[in-house]
Amino acid sequence: MASIKRYLSSKVEGNGRSEILFRLSLSKNDKFRLKSGLYIDPARFKDGAVIKPRANQQEVSDLKDLERKLRDLEDLIYELCEKHSLGELTKEFFEKEIYRFHNPKKERKSREVEQKLKKKFTELVEEFPDKRGLSEWRRRRYGVLSRSLHRFELYRKVKRRAPFTLDFDMFNTEVLEQYEEFLRNEPEIFDKYPKIFEEYPAETRKNHKSRRPSDKGDNTIIGIFACLRTFFRWAIEEGLTTSNPFDKYHGKTTEKYGTPIYITIEERDIIADHDFSANKSLEAQRDIFIFQCCIGCRVSDLMRLTPGNIINGYVEYIASKTMNDRSDVIRVPLTQRAKDILEKYKDVEKDGKILPFISSQKYNVAIKKIFKESGITRMVTVLNPTTGKEEQRPIDEIASSHLARRTFVGNLYKKVKDPNLVGALSGHKEGSRAFARYREIDDDLKKEMIGFIE
Repeated sequence: MASIKRYLSSKVEGNGRSEILFRLSLSKNDKFRLKSGLYIDPARFKDGAVIKPRANQQEVSDLKDLERKLRDLEDLIYELCEKHSLGELTKEFFEKEIYRFHNPKKERKSREVEQKLKKKFTELVEEFPDKRGLSEWRRRRYGVLSRSLHRFELYRKVKRRAPFTLDFDMFNTEVLEQYEEFLRNEPEIFDKYPKIFEEYPAETRKNHKSRRPSDKGDNTIIGIFACLRTFFRWAIEEGLTTSNPFDKYHGKTTEKYGTPIYITIEERDIIADHDFSANKSLEAQRDIFIFQCCIGCRVSDLMRLTPGNIINGYVEYIASKTMNDRSDVIRVPLTQRAKDILEKYKDVEKDGKILPFISSQKYNVAIKKIFKESGITRMVTVLNPTTGKEEQRPIDEIASSHLARRTFVGNLYKKVKDPNLVGALSGHKEGSRAFARYREIDDDLKKEMIGFIE
């Protein structure tokens, strides 16, 4: 008699869900592992059962629907086992039947394409992150893209005083170039047509004093276009269009960054040992910054760490930014300084997190204050992201949470000189363009080399 046991895939998708798998046993020697095509939050699945929360009625409803689909699929598999001989019941046979379960009619794909094409271009862009199960970091980037496309539509309508709606047929290379020009000129466009920005603002940061857009440099526009390019590739795969405006586009496609700025171990320790006892709030954010310098993760990963991520003297996590592409577990040994910080806040109310986090924006503001009060204010040469030109600025003015990650990577690379070893701790993949920027000869080595020709 056939039996089915449910279990969960170890792979976590970008939306935080894992696929429910079936272990089908037909006989002692005939056993199959089948993908159900159904996904669930791992926290809502235990011992093969769907766990429903007491609150959140929408989530309860979604989980009930999932449970019904699971039972219907299991009933179908049992029914197939009764109707067919053992020789017919191969893994390929069940995979085809499960596909038909999720796609009951061959015409379904064409109907879906037809339904999608009835939607506005901008609506499809908004839905794209859900379709692809993108990480929160990538979702925010597509939010920027979506709002800017809405503004571009409105701008064309107002300027030409004629209807204008973006769609796949008219979004050619010429329109793509007009969109780029619009992005570069948004501050001036805001001054002339401020109402365009009321429903779809360019600035969504709470600490931004004006709704007027900031000037966009090449890197910002390249990032927006990278999202749009990925969207068009998906649209072609889905049969929504056959043309790609990027095929004949000759604009810049590679971001330009300067040498990463980071602090030395000595400077890190000056900050760590500075007396902030008169300002407990700033002291806590200082400790969080130093902890981040010790483990090197991105701020988005840092702020979701819980005590469950601390395992046998290591911090373990999967980088949310690259979760879709790589689900490797990053394991970083905790230094004694990092352990002392965790111990310091073990009895503090932290909302289930390992440290008393505030918002990432307030955290960045606090880091600048921490640098200034600690006396870490040396001048550094940086690349202005808007103008693309170098300029000199005090390091406390550019300090941010990402400087903690660069401090971790930069100081390790100076000692080890092995990108693969450092990448195993930072989460950079082999050959990463971002990681390659750390391969700079440090000042001490430069002085030593110059000494050879004195």
